[in-house]
Amino acid sequence: MPEETQDVGKTIQSLLHIALRRRWWILGAAWSVTVAVGLGSLLLPNRYTSEATILVVEQQVPERYVVPNTTYSVREALDSLTQAVLSRSRLLGMITEFNLYQRDGRRFGEDGLVELMRKNIQITPIQKDVSEKDVNAFKIAFTGDDPTSAQRVTDRLTSLFIGENLKLQEQQDVGTTGFLKDQLASAETDLKEQEQRLRDFKMTNLGELPEQEQENLSILSGLHMQLQNTVTEMSRAQEQRTYLRSLLDQYHNLDSFRVPGSESGVTADPVTAAQQELQRLETERASLLARFSPQYPDVVEVDSQIARQKALLASLKQPASDSKADGAPTAASDGVAASGSEAQVRSQLAANQMQLDDLTKGQRRLELQITEYERRLNQTPVRQQQLSDILRGYDLAKKTYDDLLGNFKQSEMATSLAERQQGQQFRVVDQPSRPGKPSSPQRGKIALGGAAAGLLLGAALAFLIDSFDHSLRSEEAVQKLFKLPLILGVPLALTAAEEKKRFQNRAAEWVAASSLLVIALAAEFFVYLRG
Repeated sequence: MPEETQDVGKTIQSLLHIALRRRWWILGAAWSVTVAVGLGSLLLPNRYTSEATILVVEQQVPERYVVPNTTYSVREALDSLTQAVLSRSRLLGMITEFNLYQRDGRRFGEDGLVELMRKNIQITPIQKDVSEKDVNAFKIAFTGDDPTSAQRVTDRLTSLFIGENLKLQEQQDVGTTGFLKDQLASAETDLKEQEQRLRDFKMTNLGELPEQEQENLSILSGLHMQLQNTVTEMSRAQEQRTYLRSLLDQYHNLDSFRVPGSESGVTADPVTAAQQELQRLETERASLLARFSPQYPDVVEVDSQIARQKALLASLKQPASDSKADGAPTAASDGVAASGSEAQVRSQLAANQMQLDDLTKGQRRLELQITEYERRLNQTPVRQQQLSDILRGYDLAKKTYDDLLGNFKQSEMATSLAERQQGQQFRVVDQPSRPGKPSSPQRGKIALGGAAAGLLLGAALAFLIDSFDHSLRSEEAVQKLFKLPLILGVPLALTAAEEKKRFQNRAAEWVAASSLLVIALAAEFFVYLRG
């Protein structure tokens, strides 16, 4: 470690000796380059930069109430606006309007001037928080040959950005609203077609629809009950018919009737048969009343039959009682009575036939109705499947229409909000500045860079020249060259005249070095003042 320290120390000492010996090379190169670069920077044309700041103002109404039509971020919008504002036609128009690049027009041409102007325009996004992806503001800067044109161009660029942003939002709002309006009209037409299809299906299949299934079952159950009652009434009417026919047959054989107790036997007379039928009806009525109320249709029907049977029995008994009152019944009076009773029986038989015909027609009608309702119930599953397909299309059309209607209303509100300038917009917070000093070239930095480059050049020249000098200036150099041990060293002995001359030379060097330093500093200060 001590040996390495000694080596480093020797190396530094050797470099210092070289710098000291070749000091005028280093000083001369540094001074020359510094002054040349500093004065040369004065020949460069001044460039002035005007800058403006635009703030992105967010939508004033919360988005939970009005959803904006724009879906892109401010950074994306800024990229799009930059492409629109920095288009070839716009830049050529500004170059002509503000008389820019007059000296470079012939050399670059229109396309070259456009590219040159694009390089002189800087769009810098500003973020409040580095973690946020979007920007809150941005700066627009233009670098020109004079302060006035730079400010005017920056002002025009600011106006173009604000105008293009409003135009872009308007196009987005109008385009979105128009698109949604067309889609809404198409969805409304489709919904009406689906509604008409559903309506036609229900009208065509009325009675077979799934929602009518319970009603059909209830009606079918009632029809079955009516059919059962009709069959019961038909059975009762058939019995009545058989009874009336038996009465009519007895009237036809009236001559064969005998008084009870005669020797030839007795055939049941009509009065007895009528009493037996009346007793049967009363028994049936009592049985029905045990289960139903007196207003039940079957009970009412039996009551009417009992009334007719009592009337018939009364008519049958009337001739017999009249003949007994006379005390001498004759064959003629019996014949008249029998003829009147027979006519009444025939009348009841005709009424019974009409009742049977009506019941038969009612039975057929009920059977047809039952068949029809059974067919409807059998068709209900088929209609259910068909209706499900139609309802699926209707529900989809309805949902699409409702969604589009909601989006259309939202888009209209967003468009209205933009028209009132309450949506997202750009606002100038820093007007385009008028530059007082040139932004480029930065002559101070150029001069400092020239000084650093001069020092490096001087050091390089010093070490290069010293490498070609083979003079022996130390004991180590002598030992290294001859590889012999050094026995004696003679120190440098100067006379008084030599000492005086050396002092004068050093003083002259200091004066010269100081003069060069003052000149270099003056040049640097002058360059700094120029900008």
